[in-house]
Order: sequence, then structure tokens, then C-alpha cells
Amino acid sequence: MRKHSISTQQPNNFKTDLVEGLADGDANRRLSAALAIGTNPEQDLLEVIVARCAVEQDFYVRDMLTWALTRFPAEIVVPRLITELKSETAQARSQALHTLSKIGDASAWPAITQSLMRNADDEVARSAWRAAVVLVPETQKQDLAEELARQMGRGNREMQFSLSSALVALGEDAVVPVLKSAMASKDPAIRAHAQATEKLLQDPDAGFQLAMNHVKKILAPGG
Repeated sequence: MRKHSISTQQPNNFKTDLVEGLADGDANRRLSAALAIGTNPEQDLLEVIVARCAVEQDFYVRDMLTWALTRFPAEIVVPRLITELKSETAQARSQALHTLSKIGDASAWPAITQSLMRNADDEVARSAWRAAVVLVPETQKQDLAEELARQMGRGNREMQFSLSSALVALGEDAVVPVLKSAMASKDPAIRAHAQATEKLLQDPDAGFQLAMNHVKKILAPGG
């Protein structure tokens, strides 16, 4: 992993402008402020970036905030993001998870808990799945596949695709056994999701929606 260093100190009035920029009503100004902080990361600006992640509504600004956080040294930002995983604000948790998945520091793995992966908030759960797949040690991939498979059939197509993508990313050795078990489920939604995931595993370029449509035809009466 590339190491980042904290920049030399910027003038206080410049920092004040950046802090005010992150709270500005204009998304373009918030975007510019996040870019500037990430370009010259300073430790005393870390908190304002983390705090903004919890409330920022613009997708592109959130993406820039994540990039800015990846520019800070991992030994500084990773512990702060792990603390954020306990926030009562769902977006704070989901953004922290998303950023941890981008940083890829293995020390964060123990913080990706079962409660995050099973979270009632879909965005938190999806972000936890992605982070888990990136951070999981090789020796625990099978256990993670089993944990993820317990949520097969959950949510809409987008949610199910996220889960399938996470499972596929773990590789055949970890995923095939859990898919075989899920395809024996009495729940047709779980069986359909498992079969669509199997198709995705066999052909990662295949469209998930097409796979789900194919499975629906198979499961339909007379199919």
C-alpha cells in the first residue's frame, strides 16, 4: 500500500476557507474543498472530512471525500474510520466502510462485524460486504462466504447484485459450497438468487438482471 505523508502547514485562513467550503450550499465548492484537502492532507483537517462524510448528500462530493481520506496516512485515518463504524448515523457507517474498502488496510478486518454485514440499513450492509471482501484474510474466505450467503434473497435487484458480486469476488473455492446449499433452500427467492449468482460466477460479464430473468423462467410453473 502506498504511504502518504502529512503536508507542511497551510495558513490558518486557508484552512478556514476549506472548512467553510465543505459546508457551503454549492456542491461544486464542497467538491473543490475536498479536492484541496486531499491534495495537501493535514491531520487537523481529518475530523472535518470525516464529519462531512456523515451528512454529505451529493454522490460526487462523497466520492471526493473518500478520495481525500485515502490520502491521509493509514495509521492515522484507519483507526478514526473504525471509530466511525459505531456511529448512530447510518451514512457515517456506510461511508466509513466504503473508505476502508478503498484504503485496503488489513488491520481494519476485525472491525467488519456481523452486525454491520447484517445491518438493517441496506447501504450499511452493502458497504460492509464490499469492505469485508477486500479485507478478509485468505484463511477466512469460506467463513465470510457462509456469512454472506445467509442474506441471499434480501432486498431488490440492486441489493441482490451487490451480494452476488461480493460472493463472486471471494472465488469459486469459497462460494460454490454455499451456493449449492442455497440452491437447496425451500425459499424460492433464495434459490433464484443462488442460481443467478452461480451464473455470474461462471460468466462475470453476464448481466445479473438477465440471469435473474432466466432463473425466473426456470422456476415458473411449467418452466
